[in-house]
Amino acid sequence: MSRTRIKICGLTRPQDVIAAAEAGADAVGFVFYPPSPRNITFERAAELASLLPPFVTAVGLFVDPQAEFVAEALRRVPLQCLQFHGDESDAQCAAAVPRSNRCLPWIKAARMRPGIDLLEFSASHPGACGLLLDTFVEGYGGGGKVFDWSLVPPGIERPLVLSGGLDPGNVGEAVCRLRPWAVDVSSGVEVAKGIKDAAKIAAFIAGVRNADG
Repeated sequence: MSRTRIKICGLTRPQDVIAAAEAGADAVGFVFYPPSPRNITFERAAELASLLPPFVTAVGLFVDPQAEFVAEALRRVPLQCLQFHGDESDAQCAAAVPRSNRCLPWIKAARMRPGIDLLEFSASHPGACGLLLDTFVEGYGGGGKVFDWSLVPPGIERPLVLSGGLDPGNVGEAVCRLRPWAVDVSSGVEVAKGIKDAAKIAAFIAGVRNADG
């Protein structure tokens, strides 16, 4: 059985980046969406990314961005993957990646709610290296709420990143039920918006590892 990858998202402080890396996270996420309480500047993201050890991926999260905004982020922050979390089409996601970074992988978020056809959504974003499944709420981001996992059909032939209301208490069940490629957590390991808790991060990662067996 393959190991479930882990991303800790919405990091804003050096100590949280260090805690995530030391606990065994595979990736960390930096939010570049001004309305979000976890939004950070490119300067801050560059400082935080400089703390990452080898083989921990820096992911940049964007919501319906202008191409120039993404290009500026890539000039100033050593991002290794992009995450599009808005209503972007496949063409809009591809167009947002600068020509000089055409090989950079990107993930598309699917906002999960009754009625969504995830197979159709997957087919409509062929350029994505994976799909991130988050809970549909007004605005963007999962709001710390779990969606109905039965909405995920079999037969999605690409990596799935499970998000939406995960925390140390439920991530083990989520991994056992869905066997996603990866899990993504933000509010579930926080003490306040954008402020992570090292003990919660460690407990979350332990929950995933226990589920992996």
